[in-house]
Amino acid sequence: MIRELRTLIAIAQAGTFSAAGERLGLTQSAVSAQMHKLEEELGTPLFERSRRTAALNDTGHHALGVAQEIVGLFDSLVSRPAAQTAAPMLRVGAIASVQPVLLTRALALLRERVPNARVRVVPGVSLSLLGELSGGDLDLAVMIKPPFALPPELMWQPLLSEPFVIALPPASRESDWRDALRHQPFIRYDRTSFGGRLVDQFLRRNRITVNESLELDELDGIMGAVEAGIGVALVPQTHTHRRGRFDVRTLPLDAPSFVREIGVIALRRGEREPAVRMLADALDVIASSLDARR
Repeated sequence: MIRELRTLIAIAQAGTFSAAGERLGLTQSAVSAQMHKLEEELGTPLFERSRRTAALNDTGHHALGVAQEIVGLFDSLVSRPAAQTAAPMLRVGAIASVQPVLLTRALALLRERVPNARVRVVPGVSLSLLGELSGGDLDLAVMIKPPFALPPELMWQPLLSEPFVIALPPASRESDWRDALRHQPFIRYDRTSFGGRLVDQFLRRNRITVNESLELDELDGIMGAVEAGIGVALVPQTHTHRRGRFDVRTLPLDAPSFVREIGVIALRRGEREPAVRMLADALDVIASSLDARR
């Protein structure tokens, strides 16, 4: 709630949502989302919607005065010496498959550099994480590269390229990936996800019709289904799954461009929180070391 109150104060001072966003390092959509959330919490509108500027209504002016008092009290609390040892909470969105290796190793490196670092990891699929980042609920996200252009205020930092392979049950004797896809039950990587779209495009390009038996988003779920003998699947070769976590066979594909790109998305502004920049740097260091071991 403190964050939303700070944003309300910034809007009153700057005059527009976009100017407030510039001041706070947020997108205009993030500012709008925060004010919508605040109005929902208070159960009443705070702005005159008929005007082009961000004009507060009577309730908004009252809320502004209270917000200034609350934020002032909060700032005086955290400025006390005992509170200065606590680092701000870093909110990191991450898809499930990057958490066991890439993210945890990067967080360990971050703690070496910032011993009092505090991090909250928010799990989710790439599309939902992008929405939370744009809405100001995350500081950065480790996710699959979106299949569309990002808004100018967001930047993409590539980390890893994970080639896709075909995963087969351990008892399978298939040696040709095309025959396996055409003749075996197919476990589909959720086609609404960024990774699933890549799979769908690959099948279309190669004109392969599959016998679909199951559709999942989580890679662990897909690999578990393959291990159980339900069918075959096209999956990215992540570092977690290359460590023999599941008893499956894999075959390479003669398609070097069929990869899943993993990276960081964060605000482009140079004055981002130092902890955000440091974690992005740590992720890059760990990703480079993982790439070197391929």
